[in-house]
This record gives sequence, structure tokens and C-alpha cells, in this order.
Amino acid sequence: MMRTVDSPIRVMLADDQRLVRAGFRSILDGEDDISVVAEAGDGAEAVHMAAATRPDVVLMDIRMPVLDGLEATRRIVANKALSDVKVVILTTFDLDDYVYTALKAGASGFLVKDTDPVELIHGVRVTARGDALLAPSVTRRLIAEFAMRIKLPPPSKDLKSLTEREREVMALVAAGMSNDEIATRLVVSPATAKTHVSRVLTKLGARDRAQLVVLAYESGMVRPGWLG
Repeated sequence: MMRTVDSPIRVMLADDQRLVRAGFRSILDGEDDISVVAEAGDGAEAVHMAAATRPDVVLMDIRMPVLDGLEATRRIVANKALSDVKVVILTTFDLDDYVYTALKAGASGFLVKDTDPVELIHGVRVTARGDALLAPSVTRRLIAEFAMRIKLPPPSKDLKSLTEREREVMALVAAGMSNDEIATRLVVSPATAKTHVSRVLTKLGARDRAQLVVLAYESGMVRPGWLG
């Protein structure tokens, strides 16, 4: 279900703790442009409910019974009928091996569970509009931390298909920049920056910007601290 500009952001909560779900629901349902449409208490239920309700954003706990959040994320992302569904991982820790793996599997970002309500609301909105929740420095640190542990593969043939400008744009995405920030950096219009990002996503077959970040680090295109 493609969300229209005027319709509220439809959110699904997946967490085995009812109190956590209740707290998140209370915060999100208090916003005029956000509506919690489903809840799940384990990973298997999350996969089923995502298919049944097709929310815009799933807030997914990483550790749940029956099926963990990582496998649930993988299954949701693999379902072509759910291509518009964005998954944001919820975790107790800001540096967690599972979080990096989830991002690589197709999650659009992550939030720590004790995040401020304002940041939670912002995170849902950012993810819903397709920008991926990668701006916080802690997220870039996490990706860089685990990408450093991976033996770099030979340059991908897909990466070779990128133009010089597209490679530059991908590197800026990997630095956590929004389309507006990329436009300012390259002295182009935001629309042009968005077009470049879209072309890179298409050429690399990436689900969203989060996967571009992972690919950029794993390929060695950028390294931690590249933009200071």
C-alpha cells in the first residue's frame, strides 16, 4: 500500500515486552501524522502482521522469541510485496553485532530503546520518507566499527558501473548526508541530488540508503572518519 502525502505514517511495533509496545504506541499515536496499526510479540508474528497490514515502518526488537528480529527483518525485506515497508531495528545497545547484520539484511536504520520520544518520532518520519535513519553519529560509528572487521572484497562490478559523480554521491550518503546536504556540498539542486541517489540505488539494486552505506564501507569506497 503506497502511502499518500496526506495519509498518516502507518507503524507496526514488534517487541516481546508489552510495556515497551504500550510506551511506544502512546508516544507515536499522540502525533497527528503517525498511526500505530499493528503490534507483534515475536518475530514470526511480526512477519505475518507485516504481510497482513503492510505498514510504512516496522519498529523491530532485535531479540524476540520464536523468531528473532534479524530473521524477521530478513524475511520481510525478501518479500517483494513488502518492498515499501521499512524496518527500523530497536536495540538496548548502540554497538551490537546484530544491528550491523540487520542493516546489511535490509533494515533502514536503528534506534536504541531508551531514545528520547522526540528522536523516536523523528526516526519514524525520516524512515517513512525513505531517507533511512543514518544521520546520528552513533549509527555511522556502528557501521564503521563492524565494516572494519570485514575483509574487503574485490571491487564490485556494479560499483564500476557508477559514474564519478555517482560514486561521489554514494560516498556522501555513506557519510550520513541528506539529499539537501549533498546538494549543498556539490552545489547542485536538491532534486538533482535526489536523482543521483536514485540512480545509484537502481544500479546497485539496493533497497535504500542504509544498504548504500554498508556497500560503501564494505567495498572500501569510504573508510571510517572519511569526512572527519
